[in-house]
Amino acid sequence: MPDTRPGIKFNEEGICSACQSFENRKKIDWNQRYKELEKLCDKYRGMNGTSYDCAIAVSGGKDSHYQVHLMKEVMGMNPILFSVEDNFEMTEAGKHNIKNISEEFGCSIISLKPDCKAQKKLMRFAFEKYGKPTWFIDRLIYTFPMLMAIKFNTPLLVYGENVSYEYGGSDYEESYSARNQLNNGVASDIDINELLQIEGITEQVLEMTKGPSQEELNKIDPVYVSYFIPWNSYSNYQFAKRRGFKDLTHEWQRTHHIEDFDQIDSRAYLVHSWLKYPKFGHASATDYAARFIRYGLLTRDEAIKLVKDHDYKLDPKCVEDFIKFAGYTETQFWTIVDKLYNENFFKRNDFGEWELKNPIWENK
Repeated sequence: MPDTRPGIKFNEEGICSACQSFENRKKIDWNQRYKELEKLCDKYRGMNGTSYDCAIAVSGGKDSHYQVHLMKEVMGMNPILFSVEDNFEMTEAGKHNIKNISEEFGCSIISLKPDCKAQKKLMRFAFEKYGKPTWFIDRLIYTFPMLMAIKFNTPLLVYGENVSYEYGGSDYEESYSARNQLNNGVASDIDINELLQIEGITEQVLEMTKGPSQEELNKIDPVYVSYFIPWNSYSNYQFAKRRGFKDLTHEWQRTHHIEDFDQIDSRAYLVHSWLKYPKFGHASATDYAARFIRYGLLTRDEAIKLVKDHDYKLDPKCVEDFIKFAGYTETQFWTIVDKLYNENFFKRNDFGEWELKNPIWENK
């Protein structure tokens, strides 16, 4: 991982915090951690009689499949699932997978489909000013499950991995509690008062983005599964496939990803995650290449070649869906993207293309 990743830190040996976290797994008594999870579930199991006794934040993806299996089939809980839809056109795999979770595990899902008109306005603003077009959706992904867990009196609210701890980030702390994740930088760095200056955006539109008050937050017990078990995205994928999860095989081969199973619900959403590239010099290919090295699935040389071939290549289908939804022409879209390139990391070549000044393949 490059040191341009927001919040990432390196030790004296030049090892990033994500790799330090992974190495630290060897020191953890996972049997004891598992018993802690069992004890936590014992505390809440059956608390509402025959009604729901825990909640799980899901997207329909591979990790969601594993979380629901763990809580319902292994821990014997009775979960209610909460998800947020982004209003973008879904892939066939995405449509199948969210339905599959309900059908395979026998769970009810309550989905929030946000105000589409507001989403488009907020999307254009956040894209043009900050290069974060899905801020509104990402913020709701964090706040909606918390707000609903309070309403349903299901204090035990289950999330997958602690992103900052597992992969390196500003909120780097090993903790089972997910109570502070609203401040992890993904959806916390745009001032809501600034958004109220946008025509048509009101307090009512943004109400759910505010999240619970501190008093309400103290009523719930949000947890990261990754604290209790050694989290592995690839293992979750292999498990989910055996339970009906579908990846993008035979549907779409993404030019800027090196796998076909993560963030596969919609194409337009991936513009957001790719925009890390012009801002920080790395994107999804780097993220997964680094992860695969830790998992022992790639050598570093193999990973570097994949990053070189894929990281910069934003898939045209993503652009097509994005501009159709947001109302841009392709010229307008790329003009905005050009302004996001950080000239500390990039330069124009003789063909007018942006190139990294110090790519990892030249500094191995």
